[in-house]
Amino acid sequence: MEMNQDIRFARTLDASFYTDISTFEKVKESIFAKTWHWIADAQQLSLSNQVIPVQLYPGFLEEPLLVTHDNNGDLHCLSNVCTHRGNLLVKQSGVCNALVCTYHGRKFSLDGKFQFMPEFKKVENFPTQADDLKALPLMNWNNLLFTSLNPEIPFELFINEMQQRLSWLPIHKFRYEPLYSQDYLVNANWALYCDNYLEGFHIPYVHPSLNQVIDYNSYTTELFPYSTLQLGLAKNGEQTFDIPADSVDAGKKVAAYYFWIFPNMMFNFYPWGCSINIVKPIKQNLTRVSFRTYLWKPELFDSKAATMLEKVEREDENIVEQVQQGVQSRFYTSGRFSPDREQGVHHFHCLINKFLIGNLSVQ
Repeated sequence: MEMNQDIRFARTLDASFYTDISTFEKVKESIFAKTWHWIADAQQLSLSNQVIPVQLYPGFLEEPLLVTHDNNGDLHCLSNVCTHRGNLLVKQSGVCNALVCTYHGRKFSLDGKFQFMPEFKKVENFPTQADDLKALPLMNWNNLLFTSLNPEIPFELFINEMQQRLSWLPIHKFRYEPLYSQDYLVNANWALYCDNYLEGFHIPYVHPSLNQVIDYNSYTTELFPYSTLQLGLAKNGEQTFDIPADSVDAGKKVAAYYFWIFPNMMFNFYPWGCSINIVKPIKQNLTRVSFRTYLWKPELFDSKAATMLEKVEREDENIVEQVQQGVQSRFYTSGRFSPDREQGVHHFHCLINKFLIGNLSVQ
């Protein structure tokens, strides 16, 4: 997985990264367990004593988690596994005053602290902190909730550039729209889907409708320590943001901000709102992509916009699935990068290499 930091000399990841089962397994702990992941929306926890179970990446990480809103107004992310015998505590979202295990009655408060256990009076040195539920870090960014199983890099280093660039945008007021939200199964490796997202090089060839809206010649990519921004400028007559004068993008006809956060989160901001895409590995050649639509100015989100999102997604799925078949060829090992168009893909591959070899010094 050696990666040349100079894109002019670098080669892409070896094809085996996308096909090898042992590499796919290594990615779990080396990359996904150490990075940050979106798990819920604070709007889902508007009530006191509300709890939401979350299975972090079914079929991959398989970590049962629980997000709670206690009666003090605090949000918590906890292990959803009882510390007695490993039973799952909460199976469905709801409201409760305490977490009570349905196996042997062990009881926890909504912040995960042990409260009570029947038939344990004779147990020595009990309870201890080990009897509390494991508490994970929970970060609230504009009502979007993120956690990490084993964070080695601060959340701020992943999100700062997006926060600073879009500080003028009232993201906390965006509202989830389930009608335009769905999951897609893609018969390809999760990283191939990210590779495709991280370059606009393919737009004229794969997305003819999008190419009529985006000014491809003005399409740019900006690199940050653990994220990228692709800035899509609009052709004349298309929807654009009303950008304040103190923004670095003032005066630009911005049609879309495409932010990618390592390793698998995509935040696509449009004049009407945001589409959040979470790329969830299942197998080395199977991925679930969760699309979640948030509306800011619903009057700008019409059937044309919805159709465009669906069309672009289907086109991406088709090309990525073709590539998955191609990288399995005995005649393909790796390729070269376009320094003008594939900076984002090269950056992604460098980060993968960095995490796999364990070189996680904070930048």
